[in-house]
This record gives sequence, structure tokens and C-alpha cells, in this order.
Amino acid sequence: MTALPSATLPTMSDSSSGSLPLKITLKTILNIALVWAMATYLSQFFDLKGGWRALVIVGVLITLMNILVRPLLALVTLPLRLFATILAVIIVNGAFVELIILITQNMDPTLVKLEIVSGLFGWIVVAAVMGFGNWVMKEIFR
Repeated sequence: MTALPSATLPTMSDSSSGSLPLKITLKTILNIALVWAMATYLSQFFDLKGGWRALVIVGVLITLMNILVRPLLALVTLPLRLFATILAVIIVNGAFVELIILITQNMDPTLVKLEIVSGLFGWIVVAAVMGFGNWVMKEIFR
């Protein structure tokens, strides 16, 4: 017996397969279905009136906004998103440093003693440098 070749379905993100009008049509149909589901099951939050025409109008608007406006908004908000990401990394690394300090405080102080000095600025610098250093090491050993 020979095995049949396996067929793969094209995905929405696969730019090499399928035509753009087909992708836009599928996205529109899925957005209309999403609007219907929200109007049906989340009516206490999403109150849509106007029947099937309203579903189609809102679904088409969502599709058009995703195609035309979302890329512009992504570009405009890039600095804010970068800042939020950097802030989150600094907070995570600061918590990591705090955990290390808590562990070393329970050790013999003649063996090891760790403190972060210069207040909040010192914490930010240490956390940022630690995050950058760990990122570089991760990239080296990738």
C-alpha cells in the first residue's frame, strides 16, 4: 500500500497561497460571524440593532478597519508599545534581582552580601543591564 500525499490547508497568514479577494472575503465572513456571536451571546455588552443588515455592515467595517486603519495605528503606537515592553522587562528583572537578594540575605554575610544602591535608579539600571546581558547570552547560544 502506498500512502496518499497529505493535503495542507492554506492559512490566512500564508501569503503564497490564495488570492487577496478570497482572503478578504473570508475575513469579512468571519467578522460577520464574530459580530453575530457577540450580539447573540454578549448582548449585555454589545447591543446591535438592525438585523442581518447591521451584522453585515459592522462585519464589513471591522474588516475594512483591520485592513486600512490597524497598520497605521500599529505604527503610531509603536513607541508606546516599545516603552511598555521595556518597562515590563525591567519589572520582571527587578523581581528576579529582589529574589536573588532575598536568597543571599539568608546566607552567611561573610560569604556573600548583595545590595542594590542608588535607590530606584540603581534598580532600573541593574534590571535593564541584567535583562540586556541575558538577552545577548540567549542570542549567542541560540
